[in-house]
Amino acid sequence: MKIGMTLPVMEPGLTRQNLEDWTLRIDAGPWSHIALGERILFPNPEFISTLSAVAAWTKRVEIIATISVLTMHNPILSAKQFATIDMISEGRFTLGVGVGGREEDYNAIDSKWSDRRWGILSNHVKTMQSVWSKEYHPDLGPTTFSKNGPEILAGAVGPKAMEMSSDFAQGLAGFSFNADIEEIKDSFNRVIGAFKNKGKTPRLVTSFWFGLGEGARSDIQTHLERYLSWMGDDLAKDLAKIAGFSGSQGDLNDFLLLIKAAGATDVILVPTSKNIEQLILAEEVVAKFR
Repeated sequence: MKIGMTLPVMEPGLTRQNLEDWTLRIDAGPWSHIALGERILFPNPEFISTLSAVAAWTKRVEIIATISVLTMHNPILSAKQFATIDMISEGRFTLGVGVGGREEDYNAIDSKWSDRRWGILSNHVKTMQSVWSKEYHPDLGPTTFSKNGPEILAGAVGPKAMEMSSDFAQGLAGFSFNADIEEIKDSFNRVIGAFKNKGKTPRLVTSFWFGLGEGARSDIQTHLERYLSWMGDDLAKDLAKIAGFSGSQGDLNDFLLLIKAAGATDVILVPTSKNIEQLILAEEVVAKFR
């Protein structure tokens, strides 16, 4: 099982130095990949620009987009942007795609909320793949470093979405809201079943929010009350009390062992603080899995 770390891009007051320090340490450490996700109506740095910076700063780790809300965007422009990231990273880029869940993000960039459909997402992915293969237009580049363009993972949850994503994706870009092993096992079983129908063995990726040491639960609550505020303040506060993983390094080690036993190919930790001490504490655990 490979283990990666998400950059703390959803934390307020983030600076270039924060991003560079985290990125370089992840690339030099025991991590297999570095990840970040997309959000529009939020004070996080812009998704494509940040992925490009990470591609330029790093030399070794796989870069995973978790996830691009592709149905908000023009697939031709997206194909060109992601081909550029694949080229800069020399093939270390993996693209997670999904339809998102925040109407405010669609509205902020004048996209249609009615396009939040897995059928449209599937068509967008196939359009991008036609760009990368030069079938769409021979002069539309750059040429991807990867032979067939970036590997695609699907941020699918429901059975219908998983079934549809098995047509175009190589696996699951999953997320366990409650950092619960039974929740993770259930998502793996459902995606394995959906992909088996197409004669494919999926890559099984899961992720979860985490906090380590004293004050970990407080960090998670502060982070999630802000991050989930689009759901309403009362619901965000209630969910922040139970979501994610908080505990000691030993607790994290035990949880990762359970995830490995569940059949995960990859797991990605999602920090709830930009304090680099959280990264250092986590890498001490991850080093044991190398």
